[in-house]
Amino acid sequence: MYAIIATGGKQYKVSEGDIIKVEKLGVAEGTYTFDQVLAVSKDDKLVVGNPTVADATVTATVLEEGKDKKVIVYKFKRKTGYHKKNGHRQQYTKVKIEKINA
Repeated sequence: MYAIIATGGKQYKVSEGDIIKVEKLGVAEGTYTFDQVLAVSKDDKLVVGNPTVADATVTATVLEEGKDKKVIVYKFKRKTGYHKKNGHRQQYTKVKIEKINA
């Protein structure tokens, strides 16, 4: 059994027991419920929502919050002496999928 959820502008295919990194949710450690479930597979049948599946949720436990590795953004224009170096560390929340309620 798996589900496709939407959070932080992205879509994730999750199963029970999966550990995923999502955009920062801003919640302390504990439980979190994803209510935007786009599709659910149960008994080898795929139920697709329009746009979401009615009364379907995914319950997850928040494990930690942190920052990813630094991504270097380097801009360069030739013959003009233009160089610009910048870095970015994206914040994330690591969650463990506990139960798919469908």
